[in-house]
Amino acid sequence: MESQPRLPHFPVAWFAMIMGLLGFAIVWDRADALLAVPPVIGDVLRGFAVVALLGVAALYLTKLVRYREAVVKELNHPIKRNFFATISISLVLLSIAFLEDAPGLSLVLWSVGAALHLLFTLYVMSVWINHTSFQIQHMNPAWFIPVVGNILVPIAGVHHASPEISWLFFSIGLVFWIVLLTIVFYRIIFHDPLPERLVPTLFILVAPPAVGFISYLSLTDSLDPFARVLFYTGLFLTLLLFSLVGRFGRLKFFISWWAYSFPMAAMTLAAIKMHGLTGDPLHYVIGVVMIGVLTFIIGALLIRTGIAIRRREICVEE
Repeated sequence: MESQPRLPHFPVAWFAMIMGLLGFAIVWDRADALLAVPPVIGDVLRGFAVVALLGVAALYLTKLVRYREAVVKELNHPIKRNFFATISISLVLLSIAFLEDAPGLSLVLWSVGAALHLLFTLYVMSVWINHTSFQIQHMNPAWFIPVVGNILVPIAGVHHASPEISWLFFSIGLVFWIVLLTIVFYRIIFHDPLPERLVPTLFILVAPPAVGFISYLSLTDSLDPFARVLFYTGLFLTLLLFSLVGRFGRLKFFISWWAYSFPMAAMTLAAIKMHGLTGDPLHYVIGVVMIGVLTFIIGALLIRTGIAIRRREICVEE
């Protein structure tokens, strides 16, 4: 019997893998602040992430052309809709990755990514406001992606445009992070546990304060008390989630496992930045440990994803 085509089930969540790979490349590009590593490592990892992005984008564009109804279905799904923002976030991350080596290219990527992300934020929030069918069970940390992703924009934005534009994006992300964080904890504590495939998205909780710390420093160039609050909030959430490692270790593999990657990359970059500003040995240790943990996570995810592709465990009908 002829097997069913898998392309209609190729999820937009694959772009979360690109976010993780780009974050990983940026970490190793900045790792020389802690470790004596050759710059070529970051360059190679960035190149790999770009190739992966082109591959994923080509597949999803083909899906859009051949199976448009499947893309529309994802866009209308109360959970999957949020992962479309990973496309614009990937462009913003790519602009950060090329900021020093190719500022012209970085400007183009940042402009397209930031504009696209703002449009998607407006779209998603309008859907939230005008909804008639959402239930508390639909809420999960993936809802952070479209709105809180705005916090990333100032990191490269301060180099490419008026600082007021960067403050606009930072304000959107920060304020609605607090709003969504409250709702997420209410859902987790007082309602049924997250479905197994969504449990890895708990790691997304780490990203807003970690990225917020880096972005805030880009805007203010000041390690003030608020910057410290952001950093240590991200660090606490990281420790909290690692205390639940047994729960994560028992999960069946889903593409959502890639939700582990970018938040850990963001927290690692925050630790590297914090050490550079304070010179504190504690931050040095945290940074080195986080680099090791992140490298292990990315390696494990790549291996497990390869196994899942070979076994045809992903891109199948739910």
